[in-house]
Amino acid sequence: MAGYYHDEDLPRFAEVGQNAPGLWEKFSEWYGAVFAEGALSEREKCLIALGVAHAVQCPYCIDAYTQACLEKGSNLEQMSEAVHVASAIRGGASLVHGLQMRNAARKVSM
Repeated sequence: MAGYYHDEDLPRFAEVGQNAPGLWEKFSEWYGAVFAEGALSEREKCLIALGVAHAVQCPYCIDAYTQACLEKGSNLEQMSEAVHVASAIRGGASLVHGLQMRNAARKVSM
């Protein structure tokens, strides 16, 4: 059975703009500005993007930002740490919603 994700699709990303070129152009300009050197270096931004890619579970983004991190000079230790940071935040966000469960249970128990 073929999978949903195909690594050969990543280079075709711009095709999503074919039927809405104006919107694609705006997205591309904004995206480029976001990843340009600023208060954070391009390398730091790529590490953040790699962590977020894992948190949102986008295989295309994971592939793209793994490559970008390496190209910007990050090493596997730094990249792994970024993934662990994202995982800790994601896990903590799930756990803190346990307070919602406790609040709902308390209301029902009254």
